[in-house]
Amino acid sequence: MSAALSGVRVLIVEDEALIALAVETLLRDFGCDVVAVAYHVSEALGVARSLPIDIALLDVNVAGKEVFPVADTLLSRSIPFVFASGYGVNALRADLRRHPLVHKPFAPQELRRALEDVLAGRRA
Repeated sequence: MSAALSGVRVLIVEDEALIALAVETLLRDFGCDVVAVAYHVSEALGVARSLPIDIALLDVNVAGKEVFPVADTLLSRSIPFVFASGYGVNALRADLRRHPLVHKPFAPQELRRALEDVLAGRRA
């Protein structure tokens, strides 16, 4: 459990069910409240537009579609996010490269640190 993450409302955007489940379990172990797991960009957009969330973890490629419209929606609501990808920073749209990226597969402490840093206003 992480005191800094206790009760933090998280949106997970991940199209691989096993990865999504593992990340959800990990976040709950950190003390987070997982508000939703979205497996498609359209689903993630609905959540990002309407539900109260504090931070999001975004896979870059979700079922063959880029997650960038979700990132744009989160930015418009001043909701921070962390990208998770095996592709690296070059897979990100140029204007989004300032946002943190954890490389898959990531260690639990790497994800925890990235989330804590973003919520504290620091770039991971």
